[in-house]
Amino acid sequence: MKGNDMTPPDEATELFRRGHACSQALLLAWAIDQRLDAGQAARLAAGFAAGMRVGGVCGAATGAFMVLGLALGREDCVTREGRGVVAAAVQTFAERFRERMGSLDCPGIIGCDLRTPEGMALAREQGLFETRCVPAVRAAAEILEGILAANGGSRLTG
Repeated sequence: MKGNDMTPPDEATELFRRGHACSQALLLAWAIDQRLDAGQAARLAAGFAAGMRVGGVCGAATGAFMVLGLALGREDCVTREGRGVVAAAVQTFAERFRERMGSLDCPGIIGCDLRTPEGMALAREQGLFETRCVPAVRAAAEILEGILAANGGSRLTG
């Protein structure tokens, strides 16, 4: 999906603006690098938007967590020790994202509860998807890009 000069943060932002969910935008921006089919990536991330539809962790963050697992997970990720690198990266991401966005949870970022018709109407009327979600998607992608670079890049080694 990447254009010739599009960075992953640019691509994630563009995907979100074109209608992909925040979680999908993050995972899709790195899908090819992680040898993940775009259709599979979109389906996998579909349920994580809007705080998993329960007001939980921001979908952009959960999309980033998926990328971290793909990029940094090792063969032995089924053990506590094998998950250590990914767990540390997720914790670092969460801290940086919270610092930048003020919250890790969807309602804390967007300022309303998207689970309710009133919250969804408010978000649409006030343009919150553009003014709050777009910056969250960009922040997640930029933080993710930095963490991946610090850990040897975004390409799988296997």
